Amino acid sequence: MSTDDEQAKRDDEARGKDERKRLVGRAGVVGAGTLLSRLLGLVRDVSVAALFTRGQTDAFWVAFTIPNALRQLLAEGAVSSAVVPVLSERLEKGGDEAARAFYARARGVSLLALTAVSVAGVVLSEPITELFASGAHATPGQFERTAHLTRVVFPYIFFMGTAALGMAALNAKRQFAVPAFAPALLNVALIACAFLLPAPLASRGIDASIALGIGALVGGALQMAAQGPALRRAGFAVTPKVDLADPHVREMLRRIAPMTFGIGVYYIDLVLSRRFLSEMGEGAQSYFSWAMRVSDFPQGIFVMAISTAALPSLASLAARGSTVEVARTFSHGLRLSLFVALPASVLLVVLGEPLVALMFQRGKFDAVAAHETARALAWQGGAIFTVAAVRQIVPVYHALGDTRTPVIVSALDLVAFVALALGLRGSMGHVGISVAVAGSSAVQMLLLLAVLRRRLGTTMMGEVLPAALRIAAASLVGAAGGWGVARLMQGAVLGALGLALPGLAGGVAFAGLFVAAAWGFGCGEIDELAAPIARRLSRKEAT
Repeated sequence: MSTDDEQAKRDDEARGKDERKRLVGRAGVVGAGTLLSRLLGLVRDVSVAALFTRGQTDAFWVAFTIPNALRQLLAEGAVSSAVVPVLSERLEKGGDEAARAFYARARGVSLLALTAVSVAGVVLSEPITELFASGAHATPGQFERTAHLTRVVFPYIFFMGTAALGMAALNAKRQFAVPAFAPALLNVALIACAFLLPAPLASRGIDASIALGIGALVGGALQMAAQGPALRRAGFAVTPKVDLADPHVREMLRRIAPMTFGIGVYYIDLVLSRRFLSEMGEGAQSYFSWAMRVSDFPQGIFVMAISTAALPSLASLAARGSTVEVARTFSHGLRLSLFVALPASVLLVVLGEPLVALMFQRGKFDAVAAHETARALAWQGGAIFTVAAVRQIVPVYHALGDTRTPVIVSALDLVAFVALALGLRGSMGHVGISVAVAGSSAVQMLLLLAVLRRRLGTTMMGEVLPAALRIAAASLVGAAGGWGVARLMQGAVLGALGLALPGLAGGVAFAGLFVAAAWGFGCGEIDELAAPIARRLSRKEAT
């Protein structure tokens, strides 16, 4: 090896080490913003569950799911697979001016696509609803309510897609705070509209569920507007341009192209799950969706934060051709993610029903709804660690410029989902759909890992697996204590406090015992996650 090659290798190792060192701090910023958004999202879900009937919430979940699914192609999916890697490459090799020129052209293409899709969704709201929720015809007026709400909500994809592109620019510049905190505005708008609009709408003969559609549009617009000042400071408040001849725009579109097939696979999965649920009676859509929301809570706080913070680093390392450092950065992020995801999986399996009662059981959300939601949560929650792993693996493919492999694996994942759903929906009802989601996620994780190992030569599983076993052991200690405390608290107090106490006490016991056991078992992740907090505290004391 020449002296220049040795120096390049040392530079790559230093760059990779620096990126990993900064990863936790960056993820902390993203996680803090996401925590705020998730907490507000929990308030939103609790409010919606208590203020609206199951028919209204079923309609909302279907209507909101449809444009949200398009985010995988036109918003977050395009950002992670195409925009951030290409933008990071432009910054790495061409500097700020080259990055801004590419961003202006990417924004022009994005605005055209988002406008066309939004208009098409409004015009075709009834056939789209027929596709997703044909079972709604069984309840008088439910299909019409769902179709109307879909028409109102659909333009949300325009705001969400525009905000996602702004997020790409800011993240590529390693600015994570504004993109992390802006999504909280969606939940603020939904909460306000849920409380303030139903009565005025009802007095005008308008279904109260339209309040939620209005909230989604207002929240999307606020989220987009909130990024404006940060984009101007970063130099990305540029005029959109449409230039399909630009080679970097073509590279972006080339990376997105396989996702066009991938979104088709994802839509089939989504259409089938929602159609199956629409045939399972009132409440099935809502129970499934609330279980999904609770499962998303721990993932969003830190798992997605690690993935978001790691992508620009992975893309920069990949642009330099340093696959070894890509593998090291990936395994580092995966271990950190599992430190949150594994205990979350165990917690929601063991204490699902007490936690659902704590969070939701009030108003129109009764004990039956709590029990049914908890049944779905046991499976969806138990799969958090597999979903977390997938969310760390896929950005590696995107950073390497490979958008085809995740799509192929998604197609195989769909086959597993359909087989499980068809086999279990008769005997398990809506819970069978949650089992299918969990099973297919495990299939996806294993396939992606197997291919990635061949692609990189290593995935550093020798570092990940021992760490995962220590985390799992600590989680089981927390589960035993949390379950025991929750059982002791059942029936100890009457009324609303009695409903909340088992979940609250059990959850606190689980968290305390898990942290103590993780420290005792030598989980290094706990020290690494605590280090940024300690540094901030020391800086405050110094001042």
